[in-house]
Amino acid sequence: MPIFARKHKKPLGIYVHVPFCRSKCAYCDFYSLCDEKYKEDYIGAVCEHIREAGEAASLHIVDTIYFGGGTPSFLGGEELSLILSTIRKHFDVTDDAEITFEANPDSVTDRLLHRLRSEGFNRVSLGIQTDNDEQLALLGRPHNYEQAVEAVKKIRKHGFRNLSVDLMYGLPGQSIQNWIHALATTVKLEPEHISCYGLKLEEGTPLYEKAPELDIPDDDLQADMYLSAISFLADKGYRQYEISNFCKKGCVSRHNLKYWQGGEYLGFGPDASSDFGGQRFTVVRNLRTYIDGIAEKGQVIRDVQDVPFRERAVEYLMMRLRTVSGIDPKEYENTYLLPFAPLAQKLEECRKRGLAVCTFDGRWHLTGEGFLLSNDIISDLLLIQDNCKPIAKRRK
Repeated sequence: MPIFARKHKKPLGIYVHVPFCRSKCAYCDFYSLCDEKYKEDYIGAVCEHIREAGEAASLHIVDTIYFGGGTPSFLGGEELSLILSTIRKHFDVTDDAEITFEANPDSVTDRLLHRLRSEGFNRVSLGIQTDNDEQLALLGRPHNYEQAVEAVKKIRKHGFRNLSVDLMYGLPGQSIQNWIHALATTVKLEPEHISCYGLKLEEGTPLYEKAPELDIPDDDLQADMYLSAISFLADKGYRQYEISNFCKKGCVSRHNLKYWQGGEYLGFGPDASSDFGGQRFTVVRNLRTYIDGIAEKGQVIRDVQDVPFRERAVEYLMMRLRTVSGIDPKEYENTYLLPFAPLAQKLEECRKRGLAVCTFDGRWHLTGEGFLLSNDIISDLLLIQDNCKPIAKRRK
């Protein structure tokens, strides 16, 4: 591929949903199955889907690839490598692309890591969740903390230098001391990236049904846990760059930034989402339907929506205010031809309450306390935006 042709291409992220798990966690409502009988058919279908889509992305260059799930590591090294090689064959992938796979500690093996590292995977997202074995069992996690520690050692041994770890707070019976301890033990593992998520009780999950019997931390305690994580991790050299994400210098998740900054991405596998060519769409949420649809050249895409320009302005506020870089008044006005002054009035009110900050270069972002109230703040801003009339021309 000539360099002059590549430099004009638009960046693209690829997401591959791997819908297989060893067991279903008690809190999880993502689409996944514990039945391996369709593994081979899935691999054939997702590779064919990738082949079919490659032609439509000839003007794009892929700089991030993310295998999520489910549990991608449970699928196996050879299988993930086959899918990745199919992407490389049918898409233009940069030499320095960020290529991530999610893993559970119990499915991390030397053989898996050796195969994936040799294929070009360079980032691991490891679901540790907590260092407390009793809490892990209650969550239905298929591993204990000792397995997590061993998994990290293996990941490092095989040359991975970009490790992300998932943690959860607000767990049944968890105190703020338990949470700080989990943060401390995680920092000792020296991951480059840490994601901290509050437990959400999703209707239809086993944990939701058991909730009345469980000692779930209340909203105030969960807020204290969240703010303590921001403070603790900052002291340990982890910069917060998004509501739930912290990293060492230069180690942001480039793939996830596409979602928060309005980049384009294509999703493959059942229930994967896409934002591509001015449209949003989702793959059917049924593995058998997906496999049959690909085999029969049928329709596997649902919920196709054109995204009006005004809705992109809505997304700009919703997604950028999840990040610490926040929103830029000039960028907002020049891109969407909407006045920023009415939004600035609301943000100034938030600043006085300690919920927002205006930086020296004029950008606005929420504080840790503001992130806790981000849904309410963004809702107010969107209402203001909805009542704004377009400005006549771009601002200099």
